[in-house]
Amino acid sequence: MNETFLPQNVMNFCPRCGGKKFEAHGSKACKCADCGFVFYFNAASAVAVILRDSENRVLLTRRAFDPGKGTFDLPGGFVDSLESAESAVDREIQEELHLQIVEKRYVGSFPNTYLYGGIIYYTCDLVFECTVATYDGISATDDVSSYEFLHITDEVIKQVGAQSIKNILRKYCM
Repeated sequence: MNETFLPQNVMNFCPRCGGKKFEAHGSKACKCADCGFVFYFNAASAVAVILRDSENRVLLTRRAFDPGKGTFDLPGGFVDSLESAESAVDREIQEELHLQIVEKRYVGSFPNTYLYGGIIYYTCDLVFECTVATYDGISATDDVSSYEFLHITDEVIKQVGAQSIKNILRKYCM
């Protein structure tokens, strides 16, 4: 991980008062010397969805944008404010693939870092294994450029962009 992009190294002003004396306060926060406000760097929630076809192949998507443009990924994305992880699963699969989830099962979580706009965001990827009624009508949209059903191998995992998704595929799909 590039230390240059850690939040405490790129945040220069207090988000409460705008003060310039906003400095690292341990490894998980910054503190303003002017107003005393402490800003903690908490993990954002994200969902990753394992979908399998009748041949037990896993549906992988290709990222349409950076970070990791062109690499394999599992469908999913960030959980919106005041949204449950379960609702995020339904929304993300509808947005990215035009599919309707009919059953979902939470299987685990994985920490991740997400470099975007010159800042590292900490995430906690919540993994769900889901089924859909049908794959009829599937299409790649939103931030997905394409999709493929694949048997997960080491060669496939080498083409995955995010370390947490590699870890998920190794644990649950091999």
